[in-house]
Amino acid sequence: MRILSTRIGVIRKVSGPLVIAENMEDANMFDVVKVGNNKLIGEIIEMHGADASIQVYEETSGLGPGAEVFSTGAPLSVELGPGLIGSIFDGIGRPLKAIMKVAGNNLKKGVDVFSLDRQIQWEFCPVLSVGDEVSSGDVIGYVLETPIVKHKIMVPHNVFGKLKSISKKGKFTVDQNVAIVLTEDEKEVEIAMLQSWPVRVGRPYIKKLSPDIPMITGQRVIDVLFPIAKGGVAAVPGPFGSGKTVVQHQLAKWSEADIVVYIGCGERGNEMTDVLNEFPSIIDPQTGNSLMQRTILIANTSDMPVAAREASIYTGITIGEYFRDMGYSVALMADSTSRWAEALREMSGRLEEMPGEEGYPAYLGSRLSSFYERAGRVRIFGKDKLTLEGDFDTTRNEPNKNNYREGILTVIGAVSPPGGDVSEPVSQATLRIVKVFWGLDSALAYKRHFPAINWLISYSLYADILSDWYVKNVSSDWMKLRGRLMSFLSKESELEEIVKLVGVDALSGQDRLKLEVARSIREDFLHQNALHEVDTFTPLKKQHLMMKLILEFYDMSYLILEKDDVKIEKLISIPIREKIGRFKYVKIENLESEYEEISQRLNCEISAASIDEDFNSADTDETQRVSTN
Repeated sequence: MRILSTRIGVIRKVSGPLVIAENMEDANMFDVVKVGNNKLIGEIIEMHGADASIQVYEETSGLGPGAEVFSTGAPLSVELGPGLIGSIFDGIGRPLKAIMKVAGNNLKKGVDVFSLDRQIQWEFCPVLSVGDEVSSGDVIGYVLETPIVKHKIMVPHNVFGKLKSISKKGKFTVDQNVAIVLTEDEKEVEIAMLQSWPVRVGRPYIKKLSPDIPMITGQRVIDVLFPIAKGGVAAVPGPFGSGKTVVQHQLAKWSEADIVVYIGCGERGNEMTDVLNEFPSIIDPQTGNSLMQRTILIANTSDMPVAAREASIYTGITIGEYFRDMGYSVALMADSTSRWAEALREMSGRLEEMPGEEGYPAYLGSRLSSFYERAGRVRIFGKDKLTLEGDFDTTRNEPNKNNYREGILTVIGAVSPPGGDVSEPVSQATLRIVKVFWGLDSALAYKRHFPAINWLISYSLYADILSDWYVKNVSSDWMKLRGRLMSFLSKESELEEIVKLVGVDALSGQDRLKLEVARSIREDFLHQNALHEVDTFTPLKKQHLMMKLILEFYDMSYLILEKDDVKIEKLISIPIREKIGRFKYVKIENLESEYEEISQRLNCEISAASIDEDFNSADTDETQRVSTN
């Protein structure tokens, strides 16, 4: 963000974070400017002749008419290079740790720091040689940024030619040149480890691919009932206290992604503090290292300047696209887009634009679309010797028959509708875009059922697309079992209406069995303890066995109820049901043996319940006969 600037205008009006400046005919839309003596960072968002409306990303108190405006001549951009992983930035990409060193514990106006440290030396390891042909996106070398992330140094977009020179293995700062490309028109292009990219412009790719690979999260209600594809988009709407942030934390910790970008957009400071305290202590199950070694945090808390909140999600998704272009699978969590929309509404009001529904600007839907549409599983530019391109496809874990590189950016946005009313504009605009809806329910949260995802209102449009993957990689009956679970939960809702009217005793034994199985699905399968060392993450194999056990109990019990005169109370009280409910706490190494034992005992106990019932019935008949005589 530290860019040379020249004076171009004078302030005429100040209205909160909105500044109107005149004599700005030499400026362009979306140029970054610096305002007043403190050089506050702002962005031109509207032009009327020589007057420009400037969105200032810092506190404007003390700023008044007559103050000078300086132009940088460049759009709002984020610095991309080694040093991103494990860092926390504000909404416009400034590192908060560096700001704290300069300004102390409180955020001050006009602090001008580099996004990436120019003093740190990174060990650059080349993978190409002088004379090699290169083009956009080609990986020329890498930096081992953390023990688990190879930060790939790529040829910038629209650069083609031959490597005239490339540095040998050694230590360099991010702004030092490590290679020179000689283009076809004999121009020399210097390449450093540092790139810059406008946050409001999506990074290009060759082709968007079908989202037919699931992103495994280890959360049973998501992986089984409402799965999300790699490169997909999902919304998590819910009222205050329903667990949106906890769900996103769980996804950040356990989802099948190489890089996690977490955007705290207008969130409370204590929630971001929890993230900062918790993530470094979490051991990544995929690598055994700290989760922060593959995480980037963007923080614009509720007490930070509101204008920077609007830019924060663009800053985060640009960083996500950068790592996607390296061939990584990136998961981006935006918490929450409602507060981003509120910032958009405030700026729209100050610009005196015609308001839409509930005061939000008429372009709310298009702005949300432009954000979510940057997600996807895509074919990316360039060659990469590090991933053995043409030999192995790391995203599918199989030989690469297509001979191209893939990158993945999955976006999950939380929505905070007032009072949990998803009919409000932000929720409705989001639902028109995303393909997965995880509807959180405060009633479930009050019952301590987490994740509090309501299975009756949630949906996933990826389920059918992903069915082939589940059948091929987990089990041929996965989708059948999933369908049966959904039908039981739906049937429970119907039967509860009858129970409220006439009582549970009026139901048949078969219907009472369905209610009991639905209760088991809710409490034993869907309920998951995020704080339990085993239950916090459930691999697909374990999820499959859990579904089978619950449905085996139903199938065996239903047959007994049809053939024999067995009381339903006898079946639902068999001792093995407790072990079925506690199967979610079984460690992965004991799965097979524990499943076999429970399955055998289940068969024995249901058979015994039937025999006992017949025996008791015979005793009763004999007693009645003797008494009559």
